[in-house]
Amino acid sequence: MRSVLPGWPWKRRAAADAGDGERAPEPPGASEESVQRLLESHSHLNQLLEDTSIPSSVRAELAAEFDELQTISEKISREEIHIAVYGRVGVGKSSLLNALLGRPTFSTSPLHGETREEGRSAWAGPAGGAKEAIEEMHVGQVVLIDTPGIDELGGEAREELAHRIARRADIVIMVCEGDLVEKELDALQTLAAEKHALLLVLNKADHYTERELTLVIERLRERTAALVRPEHIVAVSADPRPARPGERAGSGAQASGPDIGTLRLLLWDLLQRQGKALAALNAALFASDLDRKVATRIVEARRAVASRIVRNYCISKGLLVAANPVPVADLLAAAGIDIAMVAHLGEVYGFRPSRRESAKLLVTISAQLVALMGAYWGANVLSSLLKTASAGLSTTLTAAAQGALAWYATLVTGRMAETWFAGGKSWGSRGPREAAREILASLDREEVLARARDEITARLRP
Repeated sequence: MRSVLPGWPWKRRAAADAGDGERAPEPPGASEESVQRLLESHSHLNQLLEDTSIPSSVRAELAAEFDELQTISEKISREEIHIAVYGRVGVGKSSLLNALLGRPTFSTSPLHGETREEGRSAWAGPAGGAKEAIEEMHVGQVVLIDTPGIDELGGEAREELAHRIARRADIVIMVCEGDLVEKELDALQTLAAEKHALLLVLNKADHYTERELTLVIERLRERTAALVRPEHIVAVSADPRPARPGERAGSGAQASGPDIGTLRLLLWDLLQRQGKALAALNAALFASDLDRKVATRIVEARRAVASRIVRNYCISKGLLVAANPVPVADLLAAAGIDIAMVAHLGEVYGFRPSRRESAKLLVTISAQLVALMGAYWGANVLSSLLKTASAGLSTTLTAAAQGALAWYATLVTGRMAETWFAGGKSWGSRGPREAAREILASLDREEVLARARDEITARLRP
């Protein structure tokens, strides 16, 4: 019995890129390991749902994703396996599900766009009422899910709903009625990148002659070779058209009823061999994706807060240096501001550095800036000496310029401290000198100085 392949969904694209795109990879098999993985995935989902360290602002921004996560967790708790149909308006998705169920559960209409919301129904399998077969798979229930069409005019919200349903389903059946149009191929590529069990079903096979049907299936397999396994592309007639008088068999004539036997057995085989593994992989994939989004949003939120903090300290230091008539003492006071800023930034990134630790980091940063920004320190000291020589009378001449230089240095210091804390209190492989070079290169010094001078002058103006 095959074991679950960790990270399997992500290998699909890599195989195609490596030139092995002639055949989509084999889905993982079911095993005791897959059951364990399902339990682990469920535990991970619940931990993510209950994680109190996630900021409320991030939870609010990702509310839809957390709702989806809750839905998947509840699905696993009920031991359900979900199969969703997906495709354009009018291809016969609802009819296909009705044919699988053997009863008209899902609404159908000759008018396009009959399905406008998610529809569900339990499926007992090929034999209809095969409770023992369900129990053999150790799942509580197999659920068939209908979705709106993906190309309905003005139906963007329903298309998004269809995509969300497909994302959390364990098996997705992409339904078409002929060679794929661009919209369908794009949708199939998206599904293949997200799903681990994907079937492509050509419905309305009774509309084709045997030769035409063979050509269409060959064309579908050729165009989707890197996306769907050839044996997962099948033709069905979910709701055969009425036979016309004198129509020959093999020319598109109606069968005695829905012709979906190949699909039904294919689905049941997938469920029996891989049901638990598919559910485990789907849950793990969704949790991993949400983990990434949460981490990204937290980083973005921290950067936004840190940016505001650095700006506030730039203003404070710039004004202090510009307005202080006491020579050289303004430099000492400014150093105290930088130490406070470093400590504040540390708290934003989850650390609580002491004043001593903050001062030590500031010394490290300053050493790099002395080497790379000698002109700044020369101008700063010159301005202070000018204050000394003129007993402060020339402060009005030098205030805005010196304050702007202090502003710029604090901005660079703040960015350096952010880099240190964001790296887990590490410069990484680059080292502080290279980090300083990159930060200085990213800033337009003259533009920063000009804006700083303007703001300082405006704030000091009586």
